[in-house]
Amino acid sequence: MIAQSGETHHSAAQANTLAEGEATAAPRRFDAPPCWQDLERFNAEVTLGTFREWAAPLLGSGDALVREYLQARLAELIGRDAAKAGEVLDWAREAPADELEVLLSGLKDSEAVHLPQVAARLTAMSLDASLDAERRTGLLLALETQRHFEPAVLTRLTAFAKDPSSGEAGWVATRTLGKVMAEDARRTGEVRPYLDSLLTVSAESPDEQIRYLALTMPLHADPVLDAKSTERYAHILTSEGSEDGRQAAAHDLSLAEDKAHVLELYAKAFPAEQNVCVRWALFRFAARAAGREALPVMATMALVDPRFQPTYQDFERIYASGVVDFERVWLSLSTQDPFGCLHHDE
Repeated sequence: MIAQSGETHHSAAQANTLAEGEATAAPRRFDAPPCWQDLERFNAEVTLGTFREWAAPLLGSGDALVREYLQARLAELIGRDAAKAGEVLDWAREAPADELEVLLSGLKDSEAVHLPQVAARLTAMSLDASLDAERRTGLLLALETQRHFEPAVLTRLTAFAKDPSSGEAGWVATRTLGKVMAEDARRTGEVRPYLDSLLTVSAESPDEQIRYLALTMPLHADPVLDAKSTERYAHILTSEGSEDGRQAAAHDLSLAEDKAHVLELYAKAFPAEQNVCVRWALFRFAARAAGREALPVMATMALVDPRFQPTYQDFERIYASGVVDFERVWLSLSTQDPFGCLHHDE
C-alpha cells in the first residue's frame, strides 16, 4: 500500500538535521542503530546511478526516519533534470512496494516533476491500464503535484475514478482531480472543467466513499456555482443514497451564485428529508448561503421540525445583534453540533 498521509514533506530538514548531528555531536553515549551507521557516507557519495543499490539495505531496516531521508535525498539527486526523473519513472515500473514509495515520493518532491516532459510521462503512466492498481495509486499521488490538467487528461481521469474496477486507485484519482483543481484555481481561477469532472464522479461512481470524496473536494477551491452546476448538485441532494453525501451536497450548494434559488432548494428538500443530520446541514448552510436573508426559510424549517427551534432562535439572536459574517455567526452559536452530526470536518 502506498502511503497517503505524507502530503506535507518536512523530511529534508529533519533528516539533514539528524545527519549533521551525527557528524558534529559530542562523543556518543549510545550506539547508532545499524541503519544510520553508513548515512554520512551515503549522503556524501551516493549518485542517482548508485541510489538503488545503496538504499536497499537502509530500506530493509524499516526505519521511518531513514525512509524520509531517502525520499528527500532522491529529490535532491533528481533536481530539475528531466532525464533523471525519467530514469526514476523507469524504475517505478518494476520496483517492489517499499522501494516504490520512496521513488515516487522523491520524484513528487523534486523540481523536475513540473517539467512538461516529466508531467506528461507521469500522467501517461498513471493512466496506464497495464500497471497494477497499487503502482497506479502511487503514480496518482505523485500526479497531485501538477498545476493544470488538459481536457483529455481530465476525461481519462474522470472515467478511471468512476470505474467500478478502479478500487482504491479510483479514490486517489478523485483526490488528484480535486488537488489539481485547487492549485489551478489558486493560480488561474480555472475551476469549471474540474468541477464538471468531480460532479460526474459524484453522480456516477458506484463507490460511496469515492462519491463522497468527489462531493467534498470542490470545497477546497470554493468555486461559485453556475446554474448548470447548481442543478446537478440539487439532483444529488435528493437522489444520493448516502446521508454523508447529501450533507456534502448541501454544503456544495451554499456556493451557488443564485442564493434565492438555493434557499428554494433547501426549503423544498427539508420536509422530504428524514435524517436529522442532513436536515441540520440544510438548515445551517441556508445561513451560510444567504446570511440573515435565510431566516424566513430557517423559521419554516423549525416549524416543520421543532427540534430546530432553539437553534433558530440562536441564529435570530446573533443576526439581530448585528453580526452578519457567517464564520462569526457560527462561532457565536451556543453549540455548533446540537444533534451530534459533525463527524466530518466542515
